[in-house]
Amino acid sequence: MNLIERYIFRIATSAFLAALGVLTAVIWLTQAMKNFDLMTTKGQSLIVFFHVTGLIIPSLVMVIAPIALFIATLFSLNKLNGDSELVVTAAAGMSSAQLFRPYAALIVAAALFSGFMSLWAMPASFRAMRDAISEVQSDFLTRIVRPGAFNVLEPGLTFHYRDRGPGGELLGIFMNDTREEGQNNVYLSETGIAAKLGEQNFLVLETGTIQRQDRNATPAMIVFDSYALDLAHFGSREDGAPLRPRERSTPALMQTDANDSYVKANEGRFRAELHERFIAPLYALAMGMIAFAALGAPRTTRQNRGLAMSVAVLCTLALRVGGFGASAMMAREASAVPLAYALPIAGCCLAGIYAFRASLPPLFRRPRAALAPAA
Repeated sequence: MNLIERYIFRIATSAFLAALGVLTAVIWLTQAMKNFDLMTTKGQSLIVFFHVTGLIIPSLVMVIAPIALFIATLFSLNKLNGDSELVVTAAAGMSSAQLFRPYAALIVAAALFSGFMSLWAMPASFRAMRDAISEVQSDFLTRIVRPGAFNVLEPGLTFHYRDRGPGGELLGIFMNDTREEGQNNVYLSETGIAAKLGEQNFLVLETGTIQRQDRNATPAMIVFDSYALDLAHFGSREDGAPLRPRERSTPALMQTDANDSYVKANEGRFRAELHERFIAPLYALAMGMIAFAALGAPRTTRQNRGLAMSVAVLCTLALRVGGFGASAMMAREASAVPLAYALPIAGCCLAGIYAFRASLPPLFRRPRAALAPAA
C-alpha cells in the first residue's frame, strides 16, 4: 500500500475496532444480566460471573463482526468524502480499484476473523461454558445449598437434602424434575456425592429410586444401587449426555456418526450448525462490499449521500434476514443449503458489479447512440 492507502486503511480499521468493541459490549451486557443469578442465588464470585458470561463473546463477535465492518466502511467513506479527500484523490487520478485496496484488505481480514470465531472459537467457548456451568452447579450443591432447604436449581428442577455426612456426602436426597412438558421424574436417594470424571461433573446417587410418570403412560419406578447425574444438564433442558451441535468442534460435526440416535433425532440441527459456521465469513465479504458500493464513488458536499446509505442499510438488512430464513430452512430440508450459500455470495457479487460498473467491459455497458451516416 502507498501512503494514502495506508491512511485510509488506518481510518477504516479504527472505525471497525471501535464499532466491534461497542456493539459487543452492549449486547454482552444484556446477555450477562440474564445470568446474574450466578451471584445472587448460586453464591458465586464476580470472577466466576465474568468467566461464565465472557464465554458467550465469541458467538456474539461472529455475528457482530460483519455488521461492525459495514458500519466502519460507511463511516470512513462518509468521513473521507465529507473532508473532500475522496474528491481530491479522484481528481489526482486514483481509481475505484485503488481506493478499494485498503478496504479489500480490511474486508478479507474481517472475514478471516469471523471464520476463526465461527469455526473454532465459538464451539470451544460453548464447550467451556458447559464445563463451567457444571462446575458452578457442583459447587452450588456441595457448598452453598443448606440442609433442609428446597432449592430451585432452575425452573422445574427442585433439589433438597436432609443433612451432610462427615465425609461431605449429602444425606436424604430428594429431586423433582418437571422441566420436560408432560413428564415428572422424582429422584430419592439415601446418599449422594459430587464427583468429577475427566472434564465432567456428576452427582452420584447411592441406594435409591427414580419415579417416572408420563402424561399418557403408567407410572414406573426404577430401583438403583448407584446412579450418576451429569450436572451440566441441570442448566439445560436437553436430555441425555451427548454434546449439542454448537458444543462440538467443526471436525466433529463433519464426522458425525449417522447411526447415532441423538444425531438421527437432530439431523437438521447438525446440518444447519455445520454450514452456518462456513457461511458466517461470507457475510463479512458481502456487507463490506455493499457499504463500499454505496459510498465508494466521490461526491461533492452538495450531493446527498443519505439515499445511498439508506439503500445500503436496507440491502444489508434484507440480506441478513434472508440468511436467518435460509438457516431455518436448512434445519428442515437439505435442499436449502445451496440457497444459504448463494445469498451472501450473490450480495457480494452484485455489490462488486455496481461498485466497479465504470470499469466493466464494453459488453456490459450501455451502448452509445450510433452516429448518423453522412449525406
